[in-house]
Amino acid sequence: MHSSPSMGRRRLLMAGGAVGLAAAAAPLLTATAQATAGAPSCTTRVTDLGPGIEQFALMSALQVGDTVYIGSRNLEPTRVIAFHLPTRRVVSQTVLGTGHSIQALAADATGRYLYAGILTKGDEGRPNLFRWDLTTPEKPAVGIGRTEDRDIRELAVAPDGTVYAVGGVPGKAPALWMYDPVTGKVTKLGIPDPKATLARAVAATDTTVFFGAGSTLAGGDGASKASLYAYDRAAGTFTNVTPPEMEADPSLRELLVVGDRLVVSTAGSVEPAKLAVMDLADLSSYTVTPTTGKVVKNLTAHGDTIYFATEAGLGAYATATGAITPVPFDGDLGEIWGLDHADGTLTVVSGYGFVGEIDTATGRSVVTDLGAAGAPVVPQTTMGIAADHRYVYVGGNNGIARHDLRTGTVVNLRAPGEAKDAEVLDGVLYTGQYSSQGMWTYDPTTDEQPRQLAAFPSEQNRPLDVCYDAVNRLLLVGAQSDTEGGGSLWTCAPGTGRKAAYIDPVDANQLVRAVATRDGVAYLGGDNPTTQGPRGTIVAFDPVAGRELWRIDLPATLTTGTAALAVRGRHLYGLTRKGGFFVVDLTVRRVIHTADHRALCPGFAAMVTTRGVVYAVSDTTLFRFDPKTFAVTTVVPEINGAWYSGPHVNADNRGRLYTMRGRNLVRIEDRPVI
Repeated sequence: MHSSPSMGRRRLLMAGGAVGLAAAAAPLLTATAQATAGAPSCTTRVTDLGPGIEQFALMSALQVGDTVYIGSRNLEPTRVIAFHLPTRRVVSQTVLGTGHSIQALAADATGRYLYAGILTKGDEGRPNLFRWDLTTPEKPAVGIGRTEDRDIRELAVAPDGTVYAVGGVPGKAPALWMYDPVTGKVTKLGIPDPKATLARAVAATDTTVFFGAGSTLAGGDGASKASLYAYDRAAGTFTNVTPPEMEADPSLRELLVVGDRLVVSTAGSVEPAKLAVMDLADLSSYTVTPTTGKVVKNLTAHGDTIYFATEAGLGAYATATGAITPVPFDGDLGEIWGLDHADGTLTVVSGYGFVGEIDTATGRSVVTDLGAAGAPVVPQTTMGIAADHRYVYVGGNNGIARHDLRTGTVVNLRAPGEAKDAEVLDGVLYTGQYSSQGMWTYDPTTDEQPRQLAAFPSEQNRPLDVCYDAVNRLLLVGAQSDTEGGGSLWTCAPGTGRKAAYIDPVDANQLVRAVATRDGVAYLGGDNPTTQGPRGTIVAFDPVAGRELWRIDLPATLTTGTAALAVRGRHLYGLTRKGGFFVVDLTVRRVIHTADHRALCPGFAAMVTTRGVVYAVSDTTLFRFDPKTFAVTTVVPEINGAWYSGPHVNADNRGRLYTMRGRNLVRIEDRPVI
């Protein structure tokens, strides 16, 4: 008999990194399910399998002198660590404690003050702008102000020490914000682009602040694309200075002032991303160069060379010739969140949790794992979950944790972006990877790391739900286009990677939030984040022929957008984004049952069918439905999973359920009396 994860000790192995964290698995917990609506009770066993994924995840980095400062991502509490390049050790850190991630870092011209901007899930009513005095790193950073835009995505410090911030909040156009270190006040300077949905670029000189925005999120429905504005600090006015060649791209991604020039980059979509160099004295004088990447970011310069990062690695742009050449690196840099040049060395900070130092003359490089260097390796909020009899996989940022159910060992695999949802088929993992990464796969018997199986149109960047059509032998993936609006259905054959993408199968506004399948037919659940058109449409779709078979619109009381779907027999079960429940009889093609479950399901949800029963999980509760009456029964109350982008639940070959309770992975063995 092999030992279960609840016996003995668990080890965390960082793929390609250090070993050393150990924790005893929590004991087996037994609870009696709480029955509602007269449903019979049963005994439910909940086994705690430990943290879903543990790592030092990061979202920003900036080199100041000989130290790289790195902002955390989806860790509690938020913090900035200091990685000392000469010793290759983490020498200090400061805890900020608000929000979930730090995307924006900037330093003043003296190198004394480091500023950090916070991302939050909701308005916490606390500072989102912090300052750390680097001359006394033992003293914590202090909150110095708050922008009403909630999220700070980028910061810039002008030569005189004035700080400028950009970002956004869902449903509002982003503004330009100013922090005056003399008065300590945060001031809103205006909204230059009323149709923008997010701003991620800002740069400042003595006279001008440059503001870059677009539709990185919430695109379509009339949202603007890439826009660049110059703010006159003396006059307090904005001027649109967007190069026309960049206007088709979804958004401005980054800005950098280099001497008498402004370097501008975009995030691409239908077209590749672009790089522009503008004359600060005459902004109508510029060059624009297309790249081969989907995004160009992390700009840094040395002499006449501008270095930048894409999703595929590093590039070097020669301003004298306009030529772009790759910067060689022996390995995979993954998602890059920091790039700086000093003394002939490029310092690269990877989302995989390491710092790479590349000698630009020789091409030689040194990689240091941040966990091994002293960065805190702690539980993260999670994404997709998939399981079979041997392994459970939990998605995080730039990583997937593989839990061995026999030994309790956990290994962190590297996968760029985020595994939003996943399935295991015949022992092989298949994931939908955000952003614009398509489908990835991992066979634990042959693969050292996950690899890409199939790419899909880059504008269809956000996979949301993955299921398997056993009749047609196809993986089905529902996706959202953040930049263009609407969404798609992807189909992909396991093993061969044969694929197809069907754009806007519901309509131009509705993304495909959920997918379920029965007898070779895909059922697509629409969700509409815009203010225009229907929402919550259900479409029956032939995934081989690529055509609609029929559709129904949900009753008016349920039109808040689909959250999840599952099939049992002839019935399609569904939950909406505000706890509405419905059942469609697929033989007569109509809704035969509805209910209000907002008390159990206040927002997003996920569903799975196992052992002839449909289960669902929300942010708060795991529950199931009676197959005959459709009555709901709470299985695990107050499960309160720590999810990054909505809850997930999956089942292994034996019908055991896996989801999150807090930041820990749990297995639920539930045998209801039917």
